[in-house]
Amino acid sequence: MYIITLTLTELKSKAPDYMAAHNAWIAQGFEDGVFLLVGGLKPQGGGVILASGSDITSIEERVSEDPFVAEGIATPHIQEVAPARTDPRLSFLSKAAS
Repeated sequence: MYIITLTLTELKSKAPDYMAAHNAWIAQGFEDGVFLLVGGLKPQGGGVILASGSDITSIEERVSEDPFVAEGIATPHIQEVAPARTDPRLSFLSKAAS
């Protein structure tokens, strides 16, 4: 399982020009069964993605295809997480990580 943060750069003013393509990239991640959660970071902006079901190389490749990353609008940080304990309401996360 991976937590991906997208930090906006000094080129963030270009984000509206690539928002439709960025949203299509997100939709594809859900359709492919890789993305579990996507949301905005508050208050500073940027985003976070919870991803599963792939190896780090596949995740890095997928993230590099995000138009925000490709255009330098956002800088990604990918952190692998190995869930060891979850609240019962999140038990699906342990299954998704295996």
